[in-house]
Amino acid sequence: MKNHQDNIIKFYDKENVDKQSLPNIVVSSSESQQRIQQLQTFVDDVMVKGVDYGLIDGFSKPTLLKPGAEKLCDVFGFSKTADVVNRIEDWEKGIFAYEVKMTLIRKDNKIIEAEGLGSCNSKEASFRQQDAYSIVNTILKMAKKRALIDAVLSATRSSGIFTQDIEDFPKRQTSNQHADKVTKTQLQMIFNIIDEMNLQTEVAKEIMKMSFNVDRSKDLTKSQASDFIQDLLALKEVRS
Repeated sequence: MKNHQDNIIKFYDKENVDKQSLPNIVVSSSESQQRIQQLQTFVDDVMVKGVDYGLIDGFSKPTLLKPGAEKLCDVFGFSKTADVVNRIEDWEKGIFAYEVKMTLIRKDNKIIEAEGLGSCNSKEASFRQQDAYSIVNTILKMAKKRALIDAVLSATRSSGIFTQDIEDFPKRQTSNQHADKVTKTQLQMIFNIIDEMNLQTEVAKEIMKMSFNVDRSKDLTKSQASDFIQDLLALKEVRS
């Protein structure tokens, strides 16, 4: 400690601070901008809207989906390991919760690049009306997916492009008891389009959940089903 004046204790003088002790910037601004541009180019050229990420009108950043996170892992050369770090499994009360840590490791030098955490539980709104005993594996998978996306956003420095939680986005108007229910013809059309695109059921459900806050296609209203069909057809056109 140096100098004691007017009850103020100065631990150091700014004039005498050793500037060499401060950390140096290891990546120049031009290199940093180039990396960001390369990432943005990859997103624009390779990643598919509605499959790898979801885009909601009125928001500048889309939400990163599981297929997109895995695609980024591949292009950046990351291997991944998942560990359940916390769990609650109450089989008598039907309460289940999992917290997963996802670790991304560079394949070239085996160095840990980033870690992400994700959690999910049976009391969330999406699962509250379902039989908890039949969705235990789904809850665990959801926690794993959230941990993966958290780790990927950190490792690829892509949080400026994507956000993680689709819960942050507004949902289209949900169904009510007076609304007309989806028709069998609409359901069959939805299934046909999904089959024609070879779209994973998990991805289709995530798109539906993101847009309408509905977990099962049979819970869509007639109007929502019409919108969903148009979304799928637009996605089909983009992919073709």
